[in-house]
Amino acid sequence: MPSSKELIEMDNLYGAHNYHPIPVVISKAEGVWVYDPEGKKYLDCLSAYSSHNTGHRHPEIIKALKEQADLVTLTSRAFHNDKMGPFLKKLCEVVGPHVSDPKKSGIMALPMNTGAEAVETGLKVARAWGYIKKKIPKDKAQIIVCRDNFHGRTITIVGFSTDISHGRYFGNFGPFTPGFTTVSYGNAEELENTILELGPENVAGFLFEPLQGEAGVIVPVEGFMTKAREICTKYNVLMIADEIQSGLCRTGKLFAVDHEDVKPDMFLLGKALGGGVYPVSAVVATTDVMGPEIISPGVHGSTFGGNPLGSVVGIKSLEILIEEKLAEKSEEMGKYFRKGLRKIAAMKTKVPIIDVRGKGLLIAIEIIGKARPITEGMMKKGLLAKETHDTIIRFAPPLVITKEEIDWALKIIEEVFTK
Repeated sequence: MPSSKELIEMDNLYGAHNYHPIPVVISKAEGVWVYDPEGKKYLDCLSAYSSHNTGHRHPEIIKALKEQADLVTLTSRAFHNDKMGPFLKKLCEVVGPHVSDPKKSGIMALPMNTGAEAVETGLKVARAWGYIKKKIPKDKAQIIVCRDNFHGRTITIVGFSTDISHGRYFGNFGPFTPGFTTVSYGNAEELENTILELGPENVAGFLFEPLQGEAGVIVPVEGFMTKAREICTKYNVLMIADEIQSGLCRTGKLFAVDHEDVKPDMFLLGKALGGGVYPVSAVVATTDVMGPEIISPGVHGSTFGGNPLGSVVGIKSLEILIEEKLAEKSEEMGKYFRKGLRKIAAMKTKVPIIDVRGKGLLIAIEIIGKARPITEGMMKKGLLAKETHDTIIRFAPPLVITKEEIDWALKIIEEVFTK
């Protein structure tokens, strides 16, 4: 087998340089641990950006995947398959109690593959709902988004990015899709004022992350989501929660909006829904928002969306997240991890830590100086994390992590920062 060095060189020679990964090669994984081709062991504190909530290669998910692979893997939506219905039923049962007014019309889900597809689908649904149900004049629908958002990398999505410091998300990809207006994250007053400026009759949706992950694990001010829910209800605007990274137990609740008992009109889900083994995403909303009047045959689709392989993985992932009480574990372990990080931050470290923040096991530390040398230093000692926005390091280990494993990680973090 080629060495790590040879494999990295191969990636750089034959692959477009659209990422700047930590210089480590992963060839095997289980639980919270991963291994390189030379056999060195690392603690994964990124979880493929919260895709591995149930841990690497959870045996029940792998078993379900293998059993289904021996039967049928893909049919396309030209035909029915025997796994998509049960998956969507399970998904609606799990998400339904968290959706606004589900009893009025019932719950529906639309399956896709990647997180960006879920966001694009949600935007299309919101616009169609706006024209058909809210009677917004043709081509006048507006969707409000938040500054410092990260919802994916399609041309429409990067068009409402505000990553001005780098311009990497939107720099050379214009012209962009119109119909999006940006407000400050966590500012309910600005949200309401913007709706009034645009004209409430023209606003179809408000898209937001209950906790901004890529921006640096930014937690909104307490009460923001509650107030935003009231405003959306007042002006008949769809509240669209992008829980692709923050959802499915990552922040210590099933969904991050649950921290304020807020019920959005639409959930965008992905990452952990695929159990870390297969891309699965979905939009979940009420039938009033996404019923046959809004989404009819031919208006949206995906060859792989709802395929049997992804469906069985989705079912098993949801079962494990709930049965193993991973939301509760995330809450407990997250508090323990942040407490340990704050102890390190209180020390006189060579690189000062100026903030420790997060919810559950979605955590960040902000430092004075460049974060990349720190993440590479931790890698050399067997801990994998990733910097974001130059001065922030994000920690998001699998939710099955133990206190002993967190202690091991904290020891390495302390060594890198102090020695």
